[in-house]
Amino acid sequence: MNPKYLNKLEYNKILDILSAYCKTYIGKDICFNLMPCIEKEKAQKLLDETNEAVSLRYKKGTPPLSSIENINVWLKSLDGNIILSSKALLELARILKMSRELYEYFYSEDTVVLNDFPILKNYFSSLYTNENIERKIFYTIIDENTISDNASPKLAAIRRSRKKLEQDIKDKLNNLIHSNTYSKYLQDPVVTIRNDRYVVPVKEEYRSYIKGFTHDMSSSGSTLFIEPLSVFELNNEINNLKIEENVEIEKILAELTNLLAPLSSNLENNNRLIGRLDFIFAKASYSIDIDANKPILNNEKYISLIKARHPLINKNLVVPITLTLGKDFNTLVITGPNTGGKTVTLKTTGLLTLMAMSGLNIPASENSSIYIFDNIFADIGDEQSIQASLSTFSSHIINIIDIINKSTSNSLVLVDELGSGTDPIDGSSLAISILENLFNKGTLTIATTHYPEIKNYALSHNGFENASQEFDVENLKPTYKLLIGVPGKSNAFAISKRLGLDESIINRASEFMNNDTIQIEDILKGIYDNKLKIEEEKQEIEENLEKIKSLKSELEKDNSDVKQKEKELIENAKLEARQILSDAKDTASQIIKEMNSIYENSDEVKKLHNLRNSLNDSLKKTNSHNINTVIPEGSLKREDIKIGMQVYVNTLMQDATVLSLPDKSNNVQVQIGNIKTKVNINVLSQSISKPKKDVSSNSNKNLNLKSKSASHEINVIGQTVDEAIFVIDKFLDDCFLAKLENVRIIHGKGTGKLRQGIHAFLKKHPLVKEFRVGTFGEGEIGVTIVTLKR
Repeated sequence: MNPKYLNKLEYNKILDILSAYCKTYIGKDICFNLMPCIEKEKAQKLLDETNEAVSLRYKKGTPPLSSIENINVWLKSLDGNIILSSKALLELARILKMSRELYEYFYSEDTVVLNDFPILKNYFSSLYTNENIERKIFYTIIDENTISDNASPKLAAIRRSRKKLEQDIKDKLNNLIHSNTYSKYLQDPVVTIRNDRYVVPVKEEYRSYIKGFTHDMSSSGSTLFIEPLSVFELNNEINNLKIEENVEIEKILAELTNLLAPLSSNLENNNRLIGRLDFIFAKASYSIDIDANKPILNNEKYISLIKARHPLINKNLVVPITLTLGKDFNTLVITGPNTGGKTVTLKTTGLLTLMAMSGLNIPASENSSIYIFDNIFADIGDEQSIQASLSTFSSHIINIIDIINKSTSNSLVLVDELGSGTDPIDGSSLAISILENLFNKGTLTIATTHYPEIKNYALSHNGFENASQEFDVENLKPTYKLLIGVPGKSNAFAISKRLGLDESIINRASEFMNNDTIQIEDILKGIYDNKLKIEEEKQEIEENLEKIKSLKSELEKDNSDVKQKEKELIENAKLEARQILSDAKDTASQIIKEMNSIYENSDEVKKLHNLRNSLNDSLKKTNSHNINTVIPEGSLKREDIKIGMQVYVNTLMQDATVLSLPDKSNNVQVQIGNIKTKVNINVLSQSISKPKKDVSSNSNKNLNLKSKSASHEINVIGQTVDEAIFVIDKFLDDCFLAKLENVRIIHGKGTGKLRQGIHAFLKKHPLVKEFRVGTFGEGEIGVTIVTLKR
């Protein structure tokens, strides 16, 4: 596509904004070179990877991406067996480190289903990691100018020897500068370094009093820096050790280089993958910031934008537009006043189409659909060129000629103020002819104009449609709303009257208009007013339908939840009953065993054995009793039911509150805790208070069992707020009975709705003393730490 047309639609500004989200130079390069795809499969893949990154960011947070150096030169050095510098080795190690962190970010153990991200999985799984080499480099090299003493035993020994010699030299020179004999010859009582050798500053007039070698002189010549003979050999030894140190460092760097040499292609691939992931997550971040959605790519050559916003205008100020093109008509003619938003509509349509073709989500509703065009042309703005001696009209015509010659049936053409800049009659006739040419070719076209001849043509020809930018005559300002099917009407007389122009002048002006024009204006006004009313009614109907759908969905979900909870309650009751029976049998057997041991030699043994056998028979009968017996029929009748009364639901074995009177089928709505459901009055009985359990050895035993089995944490990721609260309530009860003080609730990061619902529940829970979100290492905002009351 011609960059000239892309820039007219401000596509370059989108790339500038997108590049600012990138951390790496490779990601930025990909952004600046991003071009719209003309192949649907490629554009679809780019959109899919953007959508995967958006979803992954919500579930796992921001990936560990940061700035990296250009490593191409160092990779070539590796291939050429050239020893790398400390800086080069550190940068290559950073590539390995970032690759490992990205790999761990994606594959960290959690509830995210990785197969839901096939494109990103392919990128992350291709990252090469080598933690051993990575850590060895960071352990060996402290910074680009410092090698660690622990890099090798020999290096450590050399540096120890050097430090000892340096200390010996300092001791000797300190003795010299503080001695009564030599201190008067010195300019200052300090030890300094010149030419990598330790020296003392001697006054020029006393140079012959200190034997040694002069290494430097002050700018005034009054001070000489002399190396005394007493430290000459020691300085030589230090210099020899420096040479040995440099040789050893060179060997260490060579060893590290040899470790990386076989990984050259892996490092190059990692570098490319890091840049690609940086670009993909930049698209995701930009999408989130502008509240964008993934558009549908269609094969039927049409555009359908629903509540679309121009991405370069503040999302809190811009007026969304809804526009269709290519279904019922191929050419859309937009009329209306200046500053009414016609040009913004053109740019919004073109720019969002380019974004979708580039794999970027668009700021429009989810069901918006885009066609992948082979080219997009735009003639927008003032094209007057003084240097080329071209008028505005001539410049526009040159663009139009290029568009007509290069556009095809699969192109999109956007033209602002078609036919302007010349005589209105000639301009309108030429504009109609141009639109007709593009229409006959099958090109989708949107044009703005002020000419009534063009909108009249659109009214009377199939495949053409009028649209207008609404104008508030009362307040003399545009509303920026686009009305499809309504041609713009002339507001000149109305605006002039509102501004105070003499009414006689306006009346005289109207006499110059022919009757046909007046009739057309009246017809257009009627259409305009009816369209507004229809649009308002349509909007109201759509809002009501959405509310109905939402309520229906909630009711279906509540019903499903209730059925599931009912099933769980029954199953839990069965398990609890079996456990009680089992505990009773074990306890009884233990008592009999103890009694046997006490009365083993007694005459009562026979009676005890008979008693034990009788008890065992009773327990067997009780234990073999079918828990799945028929639920007893309720004792309440239709006339007994009152709203607000407390009842007992036999099927759920729970107390409930009646919320409605019986319907024709004798069903009533009841509330059990936070759950509302419908049940038949046949399963309702008078509410009864459950008898307290005997606080005996059995209850103590159950408590001990709970204490041993109670977990310190619970995972509710993927559940709704109601589902999570149901299980968390039981979890907190168990933890309280088990005398646990601090417990963890794992709810994940996600959108935060689940966390907010759980926190609202915890604030009112009688067993909760306090709670907080996790800190670093505890799971951060994906976990809540709860402290129970004691």
